[in-house]
Amino acid sequence: MPPAAPLLPLLLPLLAAARPAAAPHRPTFACGGVVSGESGFIGSEGFPGVYPPNSKCTWKITVPEGKVVVLSFRYLDLESDNLCRYDFVDIYNGHANGQRIGRFCGTVKPGALVSNSNKMLVQMTSDANTAGSGFIAKFSAAEPHERGDQYCGGRLEKPSGSFQTPNWPERDYPAGVTCSWHIVAPKNQLIELKFEKFDVERDNYCRYDYVAVFNGGEINDAKRIGKYCGDSPPAPILSEKNELLIQFLSDLSLTADGFIGHYNFRPKKLPTTTVPPTTTTTPSTPSLKPTVALCQQKCKRSGTLESNYCSSNFVITGTVITAITRAGSLHATISIINVYKEGNLAIQQAGKSMSAKIVVVCKQCPLIRRGLNYIIMGQVEEDGRGKVLPNSFVMSFKAKNQKILNALKNRTC
Repeated sequence: MPPAAPLLPLLLPLLAAARPAAAPHRPTFACGGVVSGESGFIGSEGFPGVYPPNSKCTWKITVPEGKVVVLSFRYLDLESDNLCRYDFVDIYNGHANGQRIGRFCGTVKPGALVSNSNKMLVQMTSDANTAGSGFIAKFSAAEPHERGDQYCGGRLEKPSGSFQTPNWPERDYPAGVTCSWHIVAPKNQLIELKFEKFDVERDNYCRYDYVAVFNGGEINDAKRIGKYCGDSPPAPILSEKNELLIQFLSDLSLTADGFIGHYNFRPKKLPTTTVPPTTTTTPSTPSLKPTVALCQQKCKRSGTLESNYCSSNFVITGTVITAITRAGSLHATISIINVYKEGNLAIQQAGKSMSAKIVVVCKQCPLIRRGLNYIIMGQVEEDGRGKVLPNSFVMSFKAKNQKILNALKNRTC
């Protein structure tokens, strides 16, 4: 994927198109609004300046009756996070209580997003910390049939069935398409999901084209089971309850063969296996959250780079660019200098710069400070964030450490 284009040359034609003919100055985008018509532009508050912190802005878009809304992002620059938990833009069908089409952040623009009616809701949320230039997007009206075989998705309620990407199996799926399949079983049943064939544009972090599967009917990142791309079918999936949501999104560039998946309903089994683990895991709760006992341990680094390398899930060097205390833990963003062992760590990339999120479970142990360089070793949480415990190996990064780290990178653990 090419790096993001410079901001100013990209914005000039967009701002010209968005400016009313009689206006002698560039437009100023407000926080949300109600817009209607055949087409138009919306943008984050103050765009192309930095958007404000701690805000929530909502745009309600309406196009003429009998048509659908097509939303195309022309520019996107929000704080990057693999689950878009901090700054993000949500897109919904309809104006109230509609199904969410998608949540987006970072700098990678999604493909064209299409509502299932003549109404769409766009909502941007920002937290107290890092910000970017925000977004500008164009909405337009389209006839439902104009998108032809790019239409896909829907509600599936039969006991078994299948779903596939547009054009399957004759040719590649189209660029710029969003599909959502909502599978609903009776209350006392679960859903088993299997992908028979699977080929979606490959990327280490599935940023461009991807399939995401969620427990429940509302897209909620806390309920996300997984995000998939590449040419290896995901492992079979079993829902927690009686609903699953499958979302497929392709951007505006490379495409691939696509996929076909099958599902079937199955009876919910009695949870007989859940009782023993409950009793055995109770004593270990101090390791799951920052407790007084865990964080009162003596904070002293043990071992060496060599002795800690293989036992760590990830090993990176980087600069601490943000450090925020939340519930006794330190949440930090690391601008990566080098990756020696990636493991399951979620690494974000914008142009040539890479970053990762880590959580120092006990904020004072090990102690890291904003603006300084470190070697960081640790484990990885389910959401892809690095987890640093008091016994994790962290030390200041010096140029002389480079030779040892390069040698360790070639070691077989």
